[in-house]
Amino acid sequence: MANDSDSTTAPGVDWDSAAASFDDEPDHGLRDPEVRRAWAGRLRDWLPGRPSDVLDLGCGTGSLSLLAAEQGHRVTGVDRSPAMVDLARAKLAGRDAAFLVGDAAAPPVEERFDVVLVRHLLWALPDPGRVLRHWRGLVRPGGRLVLVEGVWGTVSPVGIAADLLTGLLAPLASHVRVERLSGDPLLWGKAVDDERYAVVATM
Repeated sequence: MANDSDSTTAPGVDWDSAAASFDDEPDHGLRDPEVRRAWAGRLRDWLPGRPSDVLDLGCGTGSLSLLAAEQGHRVTGVDRSPAMVDLARAKLAGRDAAFLVGDAAAPPVEERFDVVLVRHLLWALPDPGRVLRHWRGLVRPGGRLVLVEGVWGTVSPVGIAADLLTGLLAPLASHVRVERLSGDPLLWGKAVDDERYAVVATM
């Protein structure tokens, strides 16, 4: 599940209770047309140009899943919260998408995917290196991990820095690219001054 992009929600939050208001955040619900276009443009750069199988882990209410589906991709979303999954299913009703309740760190899927897409989740997991190795096994040869992460807060910052994440990915991927996102206020619905970035790692 994506974290609160302003102050970051600590692990253990009741995501079922948070589901009803989750999309109120500009970068969660993507209701603002400019924010939506900004994320759609980034996804177009990060995802393959041809229709592909995308696994959206910690999918929340399915906002990124919807953008991926609109771009012609087949989406499977996984989230621990049944309430989030219900909202995602409703949001993508009639599209080539399926949503499962399960642990995003070890998702309940058997097939491999062209892309594993994860936003604001890895930082909250206790052993990110182990999780990345597991996720790598879910990616087809030539596929990619797309990880949107950051470090939030100044007094007691939480998150995972880009340098740490790229170091964990180095032995797993053939190519790792970092895209800085802090300087694009359209993605967040406001200007931000903390570290936000995306990593695209080709397997």
